Amino acid sequence: MSTPPTALPADFASAAEQLRGATLRSALAVREIAPPERIAPLSIALAAGVREGTGPDPESVLDSPAGAGRFVLMHDPASAEEWGGDFRIVCYAQAPLELEIGVDPFISDVAWSWLVDALDSRGAQYSYISGTATKVLSSSFGALEARGDGAQIELRASWTPLGDDFAAHAEAWSELLCLLAGLPHEEGVASLTQQRVRAQRSADRA
Repeated sequence: MSTPPTALPADFASAAEQLRGATLRSALAVREIAPPERIAPLSIALAAGVREGTGPDPESVLDSPAGAGRFVLMHDPASAEEWGGDFRIVCYAQAPLELEIGVDPFISDVAWSWLVDALDSRGAQYSYISGTATKVLSSSFGALEARGDGAQIELRASWTPLGDDFAAHAEAWSELLCLLAGLPHEEGVASLTQQRVRAQRSADRA
C-alpha cells in the first residue's frame, strides 16, 4: 500500500482487512501484491492464479496458464463525484478456452454475465459498473505450428462498491476467474451451457 499503516483512514483499513480475510475459491493461489502506482492515494491489490497445471513455485501459480487475474481496491474521497463513492474496484481475469467455446459468438456476453451474477449472488452492492470482455483466437505457424489453434477470454471491469461488505466483491472476482478457467460453478451462478442457451434465446427474440 502507498501509505504507512499507522496513517490509514479507518474506512480504508477496514476494507483492506476484509479483503485479506475474504473466503476465495480454494482452486486459486492468492496473495497480496503491490498495487499499480499513482492510480489512487490509497489502494490494495490481490493477484490470483488457478493451481491446476502449475509447479510448486507460488509465484508461477499467480501467472498460471490455466487462468489468472488481478483485483485492485482504490480509495480516493476526491474522486467520489466521478466514481459515485470513495472507493472503486478494478479487476482483470483471463483464461484459455476450448476452441469450440472460443468461436461461440456469445462467449463475451457469457463472461460478462458471470461477473454480474457472481456479484449479485453474494449480495455485493455496486454502481457505475463498466468493462470489456474480449475473446482472442490464434493460429500458430512455422515452428509453432504444432500448437494448433487456440482461444482465450479476457475480462476487465471496474465498479463502485456500495455498503461495507468489501469481501463479497473479492469473492465474486475469485468465482469469475474460476468460471473462466472452466472450473465447476458454485451455487447461484449459471453454468456455461445455461448461459449460452439464455443468450441464444435472447438473440432469437431480438
